[in-house]
Amino acid sequence: MAKAATPNSAGAETPAPPATPNRERPPEPKRYEPTKEELLGFYREMLLIRRFEERAGQLYGLGFIGGFCHLYIGQEAVAVGLQHAMEPGKDSVITGYRDHGHMLAYGIDPKLIMAELTGRAAGISKGKGGSMHMFSVEHKFYGGHGIVGAQVSLGTGLAFGHKYKKDGGVCLAYFGDGAANQGQVYESFNMAELWKLPIIYVIENNQYAMGTSVNRSSAEDQLYRRGESFRIPGIQVDGMDVLAVRGAADTALEWVRAGKGPILLELKTYRYRGHSMSDPAKYRSREEVQAVREKSDPIEQAKRELEAMGVAEDALKKIDTEIKRIVVEAADFAEQSPEPEPGELYTDILVETY
Repeated sequence: MAKAATPNSAGAETPAPPATPNRERPPEPKRYEPTKEELLGFYREMLLIRRFEERAGQLYGLGFIGGFCHLYIGQEAVAVGLQHAMEPGKDSVITGYRDHGHMLAYGIDPKLIMAELTGRAAGISKGKGGSMHMFSVEHKFYGGHGIVGAQVSLGTGLAFGHKYKKDGGVCLAYFGDGAANQGQVYESFNMAELWKLPIIYVIENNQYAMGTSVNRSSAEDQLYRRGESFRIPGIQVDGMDVLAVRGAADTALEWVRAGKGPILLELKTYRYRGHSMSDPAKYRSREEVQAVREKSDPIEQAKRELEAMGVAEDALKKIDTEIKRIVVEAADFAEQSPEPEPGELYTDILVETY
C-alpha cells in the first residue's frame, strides 16, 4: 500500500515517495542431482550418524555417558546435505547441543566423538565438554553450545571474522525451532544484514521445542519468514530429503558468496527420540512418530533412490555392516581410553599463558 501524501512546511502536499520495489530474492532451490557415488556417500554418512546415535543411546543407558545427551536420530539429512556443500578448512560451522551428527557429517573421527561423549582424554574436547560441547578449531567447528540460541550470535561473530579477514569463508549457524524465539537471534539478524555478513542461518525445525510443538510456541510457525523484517530472505526446505537439502545449500551459498548478505533456511525435519535421553516424549503419540518413519525417513528415501539407480540390496547391506563395525570400534575405543588427568581441570581456561 502506498504512503499517503504529507503536508510540507508551506502547507502544500508533498508527494509520497514511491513504494519500495520488491527486494531481490534467491531463486527457488532445485533438488540436487547426484551421481551414484555421491548418493552412496550421502547414504553412508546418514547411516553412520544413525548407528552412532543408537549406540550412544545404549551407552547412556549403561552409564558410560553422563550428563545430558541429545540424539540426532531422524534429522540426518540436514547435516549431511548441508555439510557436503561447504568447503572444509574455509567455511565455519557452529551449532547447539544436538551436535554429534554435525561433527560426523563434517568428517571428524567417530572415535574422538565417542570418547568425548564418555568423558575420555582422547575426546575431541579432551573429555571436558561431553555431549553438548564438541569443538574443533582444526575443523573450524566451533561448538556445541548449551545456551539456547547463543550460537546464533557467536556464529554472526564468526561471519564477521570471515568478512574482516576477507578469507572467502561462510559461517553455517544451526539452531532449532525453540531457539527461533530468542531475542538474541533477532539482534544478530539485524547486524548480519546491516553489515552483509556471509552467514547461512539454519533453523532445524524438528517440530518440538523440547516438549512444546512449534504450533503452540510460535505465533508465526512458518519460520523461514522470521528474517523478513530484517530483509533477510528465507527458504523452507524438506529436511527429510538429503537431495532437497543439498540443493538448498547450493542456492544459499551462491547468494551469500555473492556478497548479498545472510540467508535463512528452515529445514522441516523430525526427531524420533525425545528432546534428550531423559525425555520420555509423552507429548506426542507413538503413532505420530511411526507415521513419520514410514513416510519420510531420510535414510529409507536415499535407499529407494539408490535401488532405482541400480544399486543392489547386498551392496547396501555391506555398507550397513561396515558402519556397524566402525561404531563398535568407536565405542570400544571410548570405553578403553583413560579419563583426563586431574590437572586438566586447570587447562584451556585462558588463551594467555599463565
